[in-house]
Amino acid sequence: MEKKHNKYRITLEHLHSPKDLGLNETIDFEFENHDEIFSIIDRIRENNPFDNENQAVEFALGLKLFSEVMIKNRDNELFEELMPAFGSFMKKLKASVKEGN
Repeated sequence: MEKKHNKYRITLEHLHSPKDLGLNETIDFEFENHDEIFSIIDRIRENNPFDNENQAVEFALGLKLFSEVMIKNRDNELFEELMPAFGSFMKKLKASVKEGN
C-alpha cells in the first residue's frame, strides 16, 4: 500500500537584483512531501530559533524541500556522508522545537 503524500505548489518570483539586471524570472513547480509543511513552518516560526520570523520560514521550507529529495534518493552516493549527520541534526531540531528552545 502506497503512503499518502501531501501535494504542494511553489511559485518563486524574482523581485529585485542589486545589479538591476531587469530580471523578471518566475518558476512554478509542484511537489509531494510526506510531512504537512505548513504545520512545520508554524512550529519553527513559533520557536523562532533565529530571532527572525522570515528566516524561520525560509529555514523550515528549505529544510523540508532538501530533506524530502534526500530521502527519495537515500541510495545516491551524493548523500552518503551527509545522512548520519543529517539524522543527528533532525533529532536535535525536533527536540528543540518540542521544548520551545
